[in-house]
Amino acid sequence: MSILLELISKPYLEELLSTIGEVKAPREVRGEARQIDVLFSPQPELQGNPEALELLGRFATTTALFEPCRNPVTPD
Repeated sequence: MSILLELISKPYLEELLSTIGEVKAPREVRGEARQIDVLFSPQPELQGNPEALELLGRFATTTALFEPCRNPVTPD
C-alpha cells in the first residue's frame, strides 16, 4: 500500500501544483543520503487558481517541500 501511495501521490502533487508554480521532483538533499519528494516554488504569473486546490493551495502560497506519508496515521 505504501509504495502504491508514493507512486500515485508524487505525480499527483506535481500535476496539481504545476498550475500555480514551479515543481521540482525529486530533489537531492546535500550532505545527506536523502531525497525531497516534491520541491515547490509559487509563480504568481501562472494562470492557475490556488483556491481551487483548497488546502493544498493554501500550503503552496510559499516555497514548500512536500513529502507524502508512507505510513498511515495511527491513534498512538
